[in-house]
Amino acid sequence: MVGRFASVVVVSLLVAVVGFGCASQSGTTQSGANGSDSTNGAAGAGAGVVPVSQTDRDGGMSGTSSRPSLQDFSAVADLRDIHFEFDRYEIRIAEAKRLDASAEWLKTHPGHMLLIEGHADERGTNEYNLALGERRAKASMNYLTSHGVQATRITITSYGEERNVCGEKTESCWSKNRRAHFMVKAR
Repeated sequence: MVGRFASVVVVSLLVAVVGFGCASQSGTTQSGANGSDSTNGAAGAGAGVVPVSQTDRDGGMSGTSSRPSLQDFSAVADLRDIHFEFDRYEIRIAEAKRLDASAEWLKTHPGHMLLIEGHADERGTNEYNLALGERRAKASMNYLTSHGVQATRITITSYGEERNVCGEKTESCWSKNRRAHFMVKAR
């Protein structure tokens, strides 16, 4: 009986963990308890949104997620930041066009490694914003790899709210901070 109870507890914990990780498939957005800029939602049939790939939802991606040394990475004018809606990480149609141009640049410059930095605005906890920044970086990476850029060339990291480009407490400012930023270095 105790062995069966332990098995049920283990299975329940696994279901809870998998359910938390799969919440992004539900199609609903859930803000953190303090109204954070974080997401568990995925874009469904929302107008102007490119769905996040199944690779992102399953967590089975080839890129690496860590804080790499920024030494030798630099911004390139042809790789423009993309921006996200509050509490979301889906790629919008207008932003997809920027990523299409970035994918073309990367394919014509195969000797460059890519660093994708995920960022969030200051609202919410550090933990939520770091997780959201990572989801934004992963979504960007998945989009690029689905358009022919090798995942082995891509590293992602999240800075959450740590490196904002605008410090005012306004929606127009916060929208500038909700971004994926792209930097490259020669291999």
